[in-house]
Amino acid sequence: MTQHWPQLGVGAIVIWQGRLLLVRRGRPPGQGLWALPGGRVRAGEPMRVALEREILEETGLSIEAGELAWQFEYIERDEDRVLRFHYVVLDFLARYIEGEVVAGDDADDVAWVGFADLPALSLHPETSRLLRTLYPRGF
Repeated sequence: MTQHWPQLGVGAIVIWQGRLLLVRRGRPPGQGLWALPGGRVRAGEPMRVALEREILEETGLSIEAGELAWQFEYIERDEDRVLRFHYVVLDFLARYIEGEVVAGDDADDVAWVGFADLPALSLHPETSRLLRTLYPRGF
């Protein structure tokens, strides 16, 4: 199947009991880095529905998608300048409802992380930028 670019992605900013929900990415782009959980929006799927589905698949948690809080564009090319990825990503605030964290889908690991522990993690650059901008006192 031919890829159509750009693709729309959604991510969740979930804070519960003073900790942030993060996943360690198991696949490119950003493999091995900690980032907000999320994924791609399917054709015809409302963004908030996609977000709730992706978080359940990736972390085992049920959430309620809230307001849009952050947006960015990710473009990656290989050494021959061939396009590998082009995503427009919309990150939403979200409320934890229920569930126990379990890494699934393309996540190697999932964790509730305290803000004081963030500097010790290998964060995806965009996740780091988001956190430093939205939560400068907590980071």
